[in-house]
Amino acid sequence: MNIINRLTNPDLIFLIPAIIIGITVHEFSHAFMSVKLGDPTPKFQNRLTLNPLSHLDPFGLVALVLFGFGWGRPVQVNPKYYKNNKRDRILVSLAGPLSNIVVIIVTAIIFRFTVNISPNWLWKLGAYIININAVLCIFNLLPIPPLDGHHVVQDIVGFKAVKFYHEYAQYIRVALILLLFTGFLGRFILPVIRGIFGFLYNIIM
Repeated sequence: MNIINRLTNPDLIFLIPAIIIGITVHEFSHAFMSVKLGDPTPKFQNRLTLNPLSHLDPFGLVALVLFGFGWGRPVQVNPKYYKNNKRDRILVSLAGPLSNIVVIIVTAIIFRFTVNISPNWLWKLGAYIININAVLCIFNLLPIPPLDGHHVVQDIVGFKAVKFYHEYAQYIRVALILLLFTGFLGRFILPVIRGIFGFLYNIIM
């Protein structure tokens, strides 16, 4: 199954839980990393929790269901608490996508050792979890505002990237929305998702 495409009849009983898991873990990991690096802001704003209600963004949730791409409610951080500002900002930005990779690996390992006893519905849920987390990881690594990849590029490149994003942010966001709604973005990301899923399926089987 390929959740990155627009699904005409998505199996919502599996899709919705997979989305909730992926977004919740992703945003929680941003908050957790920032708190670990000395910033209490996410904790004060009740983001250091695995309660999905603290992390879901209604529009991002709907977009993920309808178009295969989406996002959670951004975690607010205060870099002034970081000891190494540049390094720690990058770590916080990467924490979300990396957590999605962890979810994929854990899900694959669970199925690897329960291959003979897992019912079909559990396999289907696992497939959705793997796909959704792969989507969240790759999509959020794109160097486009306001995604995580954009923050990483800004912190690595510095002033030039900040100036560029500041001048063209509104146009970039519009372009991103158009790419999402037309499905054009999926043409580039879908092969990566298929490769990840195929690789894990071969390991599990």
